Amino acid sequence: MRRLVSRKKALTLVKELDAFPKVPESYVETTASGGTVSLIAFTAMALLAFLEFFVYRDTWMQYEYEVDKDFSSKLRINIDITVAMRCQFVGADVLDLAETMVASDGLHYEPVSMTLSGTCYSSLTRTLLMIQDRLREEHSLQDVIFKTVLKGSPTALPPREDSPSQSPAACRIHGHLYVNKVAGNFHITVGKAIPHPRGHAHLAALVSHDTYNFSHRIDHLSFGEEIPGIINPLDGTEKVCTDHNQMFQYFITIVPTKLNTYQISADTNQYSVTERERVINHAVGSHGVSGIFMKYDISSLMVKVTEQHMPLWRFLVRLCGIIGGIFSTTGMIHGMVGFLVDVICCRLQLGVYKPREASQHIKSNTLPFLENLMLISLS
Repeated sequence: MRRLVSRKKALTLVKELDAFPKVPESYVETTASGGTVSLIAFTAMALLAFLEFFVYRDTWMQYEYEVDKDFSSKLRINIDITVAMRCQFVGADVLDLAETMVASDGLHYEPVSMTLSGTCYSSLTRTLLMIQDRLREEHSLQDVIFKTVLKGSPTALPPREDSPSQSPAACRIHGHLYVNKVAGNFHITVGKAIPHPRGHAHLAALVSHDTYNFSHRIDHLSFGEEIPGIINPLDGTEKVCTDHNQMFQYFITIVPTKLNTYQISADTNQYSVTERERVINHAVGSHGVSGIFMKYDISSLMVKVTEQHMPLWRFLVRLCGIIGGIFSTTGMIHGMVGFLVDVICCRLQLGVYKPREASQHIKSNTLPFLENLMLISLS
C-alpha cells in the first residue's frame, strides 16, 4: 500500500514538471489562416531538410601546413617530352645542387613525329590547358577537381597515336628518374651527356647549328607518385622556336603534398612554375646554351590535404534547428498578424473611427439632457 502511495506521489510530481501540457481537442479552434501558415511551414521544413541532406553528403578539402622532415627519401621525376630533333642529336640528364650527375637509365628515347593525329589526345590537351588557365584565376577550383577526379577517371593523357605516314623527325623522351631531395637541374640539350670530373659535358661538337630546333611539347611532367586529381601546370605545354639558338627555362618550386581522402591516401608533390625563353646571341650579351632547362627547388613546407565530412550529430542538430526555428517563427508571425487584425477590427466595432458629423450629433443630443439634470438637482 505504501508503495502504491509513493508511486502515485512520484507520478504526480512528474506530471507537475511536464513542460508540454496537453490541451483537450474540444478547446482547440482551427482556422483557415492557421492551416495556410502550417502548410507553408511544413513545405519550407521539407525543402530545407532536403537541401541540408545534400550538404551532409558533400565533402570539402581541408589544407594544413607543416615542416617537411623527410630528407632521406628519393624524389621521382616523371617525364614525357617530345623535342623537334632527332634522338641521336639530343641528350637528357639531371645535375643536382651537389654537382652530382644522376643516371638517366630510366629515360627512353623514341623516334616520333612532332604532330599528333589523335583527335582525342589533342582535345584532352586543350581541356588541360583551359583548366590550367582557370586554376591561375580561381584557386578554389582545385577543391572541385580533387573531389570529382579522385572519385572518377584519372587526369593522365591517353596513349599517343602517331601517324605511320609521317617521318619520325622528332624525339620523345619519356620515363622516370629518382633523384635526391635537393635542388637540381633537369635539362635537354644538344649531344649525349658524358661524365666529367668537374660535373658533366655534352658531345655537341658533331652537331650542326642548323639542325638545332628545341621546339617541344610537354605531355607530362610530375614529381612523386602519379595521382589523379592533381593538375600539373606544364602538362600540354607546347613551345615553338623562333631561332635555332634558343633557350627555354622553367623555374619550378616543388611542394610536398600528403593526400588523405576517402578514396586514396598517398604522398606526392605539387609544383608551381615560372617560364622564360630567350635567343642565345653572344654578340649582344645573351649568353648560354641552347636547350630546355628545368631548374627545380623543393619547399621546406608540406601541405596536408584531408577530405572532411560533416558528422552525423551535427547534421541532426542542424536539422532540429531548421524544424524548430521555422515552427517557432511561423507561429510568432501568425500570432502577431492575428493580434493586429483583432485590434483593428475591435476599434472599428467600438466606433473609434466613426465620422466626425455623427460624433457632433451625439454631443448635441446629450447637452439638453445634462441641463435638465442640473435643474432637477438644484430644485
